[in-house]
Amino acid sequence: MVKLTTRTGIDIRRTLPNARKRTIGAWCFVDHFGPTTQTESMAVAAHPHSGLQTATWLFEGEVEHRDSLGTSQRIRPGQLNLMTAGRGISHSEQGLKQSTNLHAVQLWIALPEEARQNPASFQQVTNVPEFSFDSIDVRLFVGTLGGHDSPAKVYTDLVGAELRIPTGKNGTIPVSSTHEHGILIVSGVALINGEVTPAENIQYFSPGISEIQIEALGEDSLLAVLLGGEPFDEEIVMWWNFIERTHDEIVAAREEWNSRGPRFGQFKDEIGGWTAAPELPNLILRPRKD
Repeated sequence: MVKLTTRTGIDIRRTLPNARKRTIGAWCFVDHFGPTTQTESMAVAAHPHSGLQTATWLFEGEVEHRDSLGTSQRIRPGQLNLMTAGRGISHSEQGLKQSTNLHAVQLWIALPEEARQNPASFQQVTNVPEFSFDSIDVRLFVGTLGGHDSPAKVYTDLVGAELRIPTGKNGTIPVSSTHEHGILIVSGVALINGEVTPAENIQYFSPGISEIQIEALGEDSLLAVLLGGEPFDEEIVMWWNFIERTHDEIVAAREEWNSRGPRFGQFKDEIGGWTAAPELPNLILRPRKD
């Protein structure tokens, strides 16, 4: 568990990347925060991104997104905010005071080479497909699953879905055998393909399986997030809020943001100010892939 200064007072559980796995498909970053009643402390000042998409998915609460494209968009549970940074964008996030609880996952998707220099864009998806596999209720926010398609625009073959299972119930999810998959247990305890997985853990599956069996154990219902995709074979350099391909590209992105150049744009919000990029480590950042 870590605490980030941009979300002061809110505990962040970061499960990807980790020591054993850096990506699941093109999913390269998973933060789970909340549930918390401290909505006023959710104030993420203006900061940049490049080479990635951010996917914000709420379980409880309400957050306002603003960005350098001029977007001002509130997000509620069951909706997806998908921001494509491309070559560069800046944005802020603020928890709204009327929300009693705040509980969400913040996900990043690495953009492939052919898309990472695209102009920035923003999409809110309000018509997320909802369906069930046995006793598993599914909200599909990215990709294709069980013959259903999310309208979210992504650039690699992915799946992202919220899963809810009443305690003592179970079901089977059909998945693509060409994908790798991970299931993040947000709350509750799961039995996944015969293995017990507690909250705040990701159960990982290599390509080759065609179904995942899940049962909700214990006294509480199960809340989980399914992430999957074609293995992402490109080498990337991920540092702070940037995903590039070389050390020099990271240096350039950092300098352009800290000098307040035009690449990442500017905007106004109620938070005010902006978050400067930290000092680079005293070493050459090397490209990596799983």
